[in-house]
Amino acid sequence: MKFGFMGWLQNPKPWGPDSDHKIWKQGIEQVALADRIGIDHLWQIEHHFLEEYSHSSAGESFLVAASQHTKRIRLGSGICLMPPAYNHPARVAERVAALDLLSDGRAEFGTGEGTSFTELDAFHVSRAEKRAMWREALIAATRMMVEEPFRGAQGKYVNMPPRNVIPKPLQKPHPPVWMACSRQESIVTAARFGIGALTFGFVSVEEARKWTADYYEMLKQAVPLTYRVTPNVGFLMQFMCDRDGERARRIARANDFSLSIKHYYYDGVHRPGKTDLWAQQQALPKDAVPTPSALAFGTPAEVRKVLLQYEEADCDQMILIAQFGKMKHEDICDSLELFGKEVLPEFMEREEKRAKKKAATLQPVIEAAMKRRVEPQTPWYREDYEIRSDGAMVTHFGLKAQTETPPAQPAQPPAK
Repeated sequence: MKFGFMGWLQNPKPWGPDSDHKIWKQGIEQVALADRIGIDHLWQIEHHFLEEYSHSSAGESFLVAASQHTKRIRLGSGICLMPPAYNHPARVAERVAALDLLSDGRAEFGTGEGTSFTELDAFHVSRAEKRAMWREALIAATRMMVEEPFRGAQGKYVNMPPRNVIPKPLQKPHPPVWMACSRQESIVTAARFGIGALTFGFVSVEEARKWTADYYEMLKQAVPLTYRVTPNVGFLMQFMCDRDGERARRIARANDFSLSIKHYYYDGVHRPGKTDLWAQQQALPKDAVPTPSALAFGTPAEVRKVLLQYEEADCDQMILIAQFGKMKHEDICDSLELFGKEVLPEFMEREEKRAKKKAATLQPVIEAAMKRRVEPQTPWYREDYEIRSDGAMVTHFGLKAQTETPPAQPAQPPAK
């Protein structure tokens, strides 16, 4: 089983003048530590306007910075919001490729739609259409990374003429693609499209076992949406490791910030710039907000015991949330150091053997899936398509070819 690190950048109130500066710089230090101890993936969130809950609104910037402070950890968007009102597919393709180049081929392309009304409403993204937007934008973005030049798109949500989208990524045909999932239904959808599943939910061992089995069963029938198959399932887990198990649990529970999830995704009423979620949570009875079911708090032996259950459930990756609430940076780093020293090595040793066996087992499944892949339809396109810098453009693109030139100006009468 592999391990990931979730870059959340929670920043509860009250805020000082340097709160965001501190949380971002400490986040880079934590990723550098995760890289050094042997954690496999960084998954950096993209959220907008979700005060306190996540201040990671420019995940691609964080990932590029992390690429310069790490050597081996895979760097993934966890996730990049794909409806074009959030991010135009061309900008997504450019940023993913840039990260891949700067990290020497370590980029992972995590994608999703977004579910918070706070974000959807601000960017005018329809809840009813966001899945269709995600699909159309994802197909366009991966085409842009592969086609030279991109032959253009004429869809409901993405309309763009032919352009050569540069740079191209180092990994060919493009970095591995993942999809954000929160339910069994979306896990199956990811498998149907040959995409990795990033499960943004805290699921029990029993659920993880079933969801993983469902994913790999559907993968046998996959019709890939992109140019490669990414057969993987990852699950979230809150995490805190200390030689004193009671201290680990005390720190984790004191910094639990589950109210923020409830607030932004279920029944919260928010006043931008004014609501104080941390103060609200501290005023609640200790059992008023349910704690996640997937957590590993305690000594190295206690953490190991929990993780072994998920490994035995055939999970591909556990994504650790080590920074939450007002957790001290020093406690986060100490927890990761201890985990890397006393828990991680045995999993790494088994993972090397498991990965080889898994690759051999899935090779015919992936080959069969790629044979079923249908090349996406592209607009009619002529090789002599050109763009003139003076504004006159010969389109040769779309359903009709036409020449567009500035209208002729009427002759001016001679001055009297």
